[in-house]
Amino acid sequence: MQSFRSRSKRSQSKRSRSRRSLAAVLLSAVAVLLLGACGTLSAGSGAIPPTPVETPHWQTYAPFGVTAARLADDGRTLSVVAEVPHGGKTCVRDLKAVVTSTSDRTVWVQVSYAHLTGDPHADCAGTTTGTAEVRLPSALGHRNLATDVHTTFTADGADLPELRLCGERGCHPAPTGCTPASYDQAVMALDVPNHTRRGDEHCDEKWLVFDISSRMGPACAEGEAPGCGASRGDRWFFRAEKAGWVPIVRSTKSGCTDVHRVEPAFPSALCSGLPPVN
Repeated sequence: MQSFRSRSKRSQSKRSRSRRSLAAVLLSAVAVLLLGACGTLSAGSGAIPPTPVETPHWQTYAPFGVTAARLADDGRTLSVVAEVPHGGKTCVRDLKAVVTSTSDRTVWVQVSYAHLTGDPHADCAGTTTGTAEVRLPSALGHRNLATDVHTTFTADGADLPELRLCGERGCHPAPTGCTPASYDQAVMALDVPNHTRRGDEHCDEKWLVFDISSRMGPACAEGEAPGCGASRGDRWFFRAEKAGWVPIVRSTKSGCTDVHRVEPAFPSALCSGLPPVN
């Protein structure tokens, strides 16, 4: 009886040791997995995992600007010259122009190119120009060609096949003449501050003269502080040309003395009775 109990106790002891050994093995395995998941980081080390390297891929961009546009004799085949990066084979590919919309007044053309991003060997700091061609759905005619918000071309008044780049006064500025719209455009041709006031105009369709008054001093309501009502006056003489009113000379003197020194053909009838500008 004692022998049986002794053997039973030994068996129980072996089973207990086996369970403890199995538990130790399991705990060791879990510790290995945890360390593997953490990599080389340790608690409180403050180490930052490495940033993954970007895989190079081709991405679409708009050019820096469209500098010129040409229209073939058929009125539909359009070539646009765009400024793009330069420096290697991965800087630019697939330069293209696509018609995105049309209306009675405007044809919109989107210009784009592909660039390889994430290429550590690319050096695209330089610039160059490239040409893309597109066939319009119909002849451009008198419509404007828009390549972005700030860049518009027109065939009107252009030296074809080159289209004319429209300026601050738009593609179709008001013709020269004795009209308020043409006077406003004459002011725009001058290097004067915004909100410049225009005085009486003297005009005969080919020649124009008027005074302008530009505010000087602090930006405040007139009378609020010394200098608020200060202004500077000038008299400008213009000649009508195809592009609009072209400034001839600026003056503050009475009569025609200054303008006749530069342009003797300016009519005396428009300036002989003018007083000096205050």
